[in-house]
Amino acid sequence: MGEAGMKILITGAHGQLGHELKSMLESGRAEIGPIDPAYQHAEVFYKDMDTVDFSDLAQARACVEAIKPDLVINCAAMTNVNACETELDAAMKANAILPMNLAALCQELGAKFVHTSTDYVFAGDEDSPRWEWDHTAPVTAYGKSKELGEQYVRQACAKSFIVRTAWLYGYVGNNFVKTMCRLAKENGKVTVVNDQFGNPTSANDLAYHILKLARTEYYGTYHCTNEGTCSWYDFAKKIIELAGIEAEVRPCTTAEYPTPAKRPAYSSLENAMLRNTVGNQMRPWEDALVMYMENAKQRGIIE
Repeated sequence: MGEAGMKILITGAHGQLGHELKSMLESGRAEIGPIDPAYQHAEVFYKDMDTVDFSDLAQARACVEAIKPDLVINCAAMTNVNACETELDAAMKANAILPMNLAALCQELGAKFVHTSTDYVFAGDEDSPRWEWDHTAPVTAYGKSKELGEQYVRQACAKSFIVRTAWLYGYVGNNFVKTMCRLAKENGKVTVVNDQFGNPTSANDLAYHILKLARTEYYGTYHCTNEGTCSWYDFAKKIIELAGIEAEVRPCTTAEYPTPAKRPAYSSLENAMLRNTVGNQMRPWEDALVMYMENAKQRGIIE
């Protein structure tokens, strides 16, 4: 990868993760520290579905061949878990065929490919954190489409990193943190499930580790979530507390709050591959959330 002339293509650039990558590549810094100086002179191309439909191979090829990137980071996905249950073709296109196309094109170019995936590739019915070597067994259309995408990426591109994350929140777009703050202000109370456990994850921390991995040749599957496991209720309580909103946070069960797609009961991930390759600098989830809330208030994202 030529230092001065490094070209990077980021797909799904308008989303939470794409936005963090952009701000990081422009500033040279993440919240936890500076990024590799090799990125300083990189030429970065930001694309999203409004300009290129990467699930269409001809469109994807035209874009990738025009840019000839050294690195492609795919942040594009259909992440509406409930909608995936009914819009199966859309889920298949966005979560399986799109990454398959990008992986195949990266292989042709000899480029590196980073693909973001999810804790939903696991069933969520075991009560210990999942390692990268654990068997996947998705139970939702979203999880199944993402798992198929992973398989296609592994088959198609030798220089690929699959990075699974969970419970992601960033500074742009909608996420659980913003939703909780809004509902707490509007209603003076929020009711949140207390029997689903996982890892709240800062998109900034995830972006930092993606850029760190992409400078290496440690190809493979990674878990990348903030450290520590909590329930959605614990997460909501901490959010409301840090926001300084006077509101009651009430626990409920999954049975009391049914959704079209079955949610994993326990989908905590273990960052074992990170720890044993480039190093795991993912912060404890509470620490990352504290900094996020401070920054979000300063930027007027959360009042």
